Amino acid sequence: MHQSKLQSFISRELLRKVLLRNMLVRNIFCFGTVVLAVAGICHGQASRTFRGEISDSQCAMNVHSLTKSHQEMLKSKTMGGTSNTCSVYCIEHLGGYLVLSVGNDVYRIDRPDLVHGFEGRRVVLEGILDSKAKQIHVQKIDLEEKP
Repeated sequence: MHQSKLQSFISRELLRKVLLRNMLVRNIFCFGTVVLAVAGICHGQASRTFRGEISDSQCAMNVHSLTKSHQEMLKSKTMGGTSNTCSVYCIEHLGGYLVLSVGNDVYRIDRPDLVHGFEGRRVVLEGILDSKAKQIHVQKIDLEEKP
């Protein structure tokens, strides 16, 4: 009788150790999966500084402009007399949206509420670039200081 109690105790202890080991392995696996997922999300997600002009998509993407600028519209005076009024007019009346023009690159802005008021102006913008969507998640924006 004493031997069967001992065998039962040993069996329970072995089962407990096996369950604890399995739980430890599962926790390590889950932790590793979380670490890899976070690393994947954060890869390429560093905040960057961009310098360019807040514009409307119509002018910046040559919809009604040949120079990716407001030049033609300002000469014709059909959409205002400044880059600001041209951008605001195009967004309100022609279905455009706010973008950041950086040289030949044009990026969509995910938070137009943060850049409203900077239309047609040169800015320094901090944000995270989604290169696949060519979109910037805006974190901070300021007017560019003239040298």
